[in-house]
Amino acid sequence: MTDVTIRRALLSVSDKTGLVELGKVLAARGVELVSTGGTAKALRETGLAVQDISELTGFPEMMDGRVKTLHPKVHGGLLAVRDNPEHAKAMAEHQIGAIDLVVVNLYPFEATVAKGAERDEIIENIDIGGPSMVRSSAKNHEYVAIITDPADYAGLIAELEETGGATRLPFRKLMAARAFAATAAYDAMISQWFAFADQQQMFPEMLAVNGRRVTELRYGENPHQRAALYTPVGPHGKGIAQGQQLQGKELSYNNYADADAALELVAEFRGQAPAVVIVKHANPCGVAQASTLLEAWKGALECDSVSAFGGIVAVNVPLDGPTAEAICEIFTEVVVAPSADDAARAAFAKKKNLRLLVTGDLPDPRRAGLAVKPITGGFLVQTRDNGAITEAELKVVTKRAPTPQELKDCLFAWTIARHVKSNAIVYAKDGVTAGIGAGQMNRRDSSRIAAMKAAEAAQTYGWSQSRTIGSAVSSDAFFPFADGLLAAAEAGATAVIQPGGSIRDADVIAAADAAGLAMVFTGMRHFRH
Repeated sequence: MTDVTIRRALLSVSDKTGLVELGKVLAARGVELVSTGGTAKALRETGLAVQDISELTGFPEMMDGRVKTLHPKVHGGLLAVRDNPEHAKAMAEHQIGAIDLVVVNLYPFEATVAKGAERDEIIENIDIGGPSMVRSSAKNHEYVAIITDPADYAGLIAELEETGGATRLPFRKLMAARAFAATAAYDAMISQWFAFADQQQMFPEMLAVNGRRVTELRYGENPHQRAALYTPVGPHGKGIAQGQQLQGKELSYNNYADADAALELVAEFRGQAPAVVIVKHANPCGVAQASTLLEAWKGALECDSVSAFGGIVAVNVPLDGPTAEAICEIFTEVVVAPSADDAARAAFAKKKNLRLLVTGDLPDPRRAGLAVKPITGGFLVQTRDNGAITEAELKVVTKRAPTPQELKDCLFAWTIARHVKSNAIVYAKDGVTAGIGAGQMNRRDSSRIAAMKAAEAAQTYGWSQSRTIGSAVSSDAFFPFADGLLAAAEAGATAVIQPGGSIRDADVIAAADAAGLAMVFTGMRHFRH
């Protein structure tokens, strides 16, 4: 069977968006409307004739509405294979009428959880009859059309207009696929709530991961790869995926990944003095904090102006015109900001390909959550790296304690290092990164690369000396040998912040003392692979 004329429709929706309009279209085509509770009431109030589900089944709605559609006269009308003689005989014998169209959306479980409802209310918003009807209809899509999203009403109406009141198999197959995805996502939300909120299981035996496609992207990491952007179904934090793009060409896979890295880092400075982050290939290449956003931009750019070309810029305060004008002086792929004033927007409008994303509030860097990473044959799941240390938790391990300014620089460098690919080394001074070494196979090379970049910056800008002179240096993990620390000392660093915990800590501390360095241990590592 290909075309199925719609003669009877069953409507039962929680979200009544577009319901009345759809009901009128169906009624105008002579479709018999069967409905439940509030849906029937909403349709009747507009003058439409509606048959209650209890009239169809011969049973009243009972148990506070928990039992109303779970009946053979409903599911028989949905599941019957109409050109099967045995099915047709059973329908005739038991007076089961065919149902050609089902319009169902489910109890608002997600919204109920999100508003902080009590457990009993959450349980009552677990839909049973709705998913059953959806699955029955979707399984029998050869004969039944199932609509689960008000956004698809327009497509249904267009289908009916094109066919003179019928649905075609390709349309029903598409709607069935969406219906099963909807019930899968719904069940996943419920299972997640039971596991995480109700049972406090961080890693349940079965982990349901689901998402809603926002858009397909031009390509993935490389042009031969395909890609799409999804957002989680259910309660989740807001970030780059929810940002509003004000201008520029379509964001790519790499744009999203880099912009996310930039936003995660700049969020560390939420509610603080103006800060600017420049990211290239998911690594920060310059970070600065100053009394004005323009000063912060200049400081971040000066750290590594070569890498900043074609980079991603993120700021922690509303973007102003002078800073936007300065950013426009180099090629920039994406700018991320909580907001942008009219002058900033006007400056960027001259660069038609530059993407401007506004995010509203910045995400909480200490928020809880899980991170998922695919591997061959499976995926790894871990809690987000939201650990933090305070100044009071630092342990001075050298003979010389850091000065107040050194301590401030240490904490700034430590904040940046947690967002740099391991092995990570960050030099910082006066709220500005002096050099960043990322992704090396040993920590000594990261130290040397960071110092080299700082020396290049000094030469580029005509400074009398590298900014690593008198800086603090941070390492994302312990120094397994003294060589990485000595490389930092050679670059001019005077203070060191690192986790500690190496079997050679004593040797490293002795080397720091011999070099006159002040060193503190955090007791916390921040690998970023």
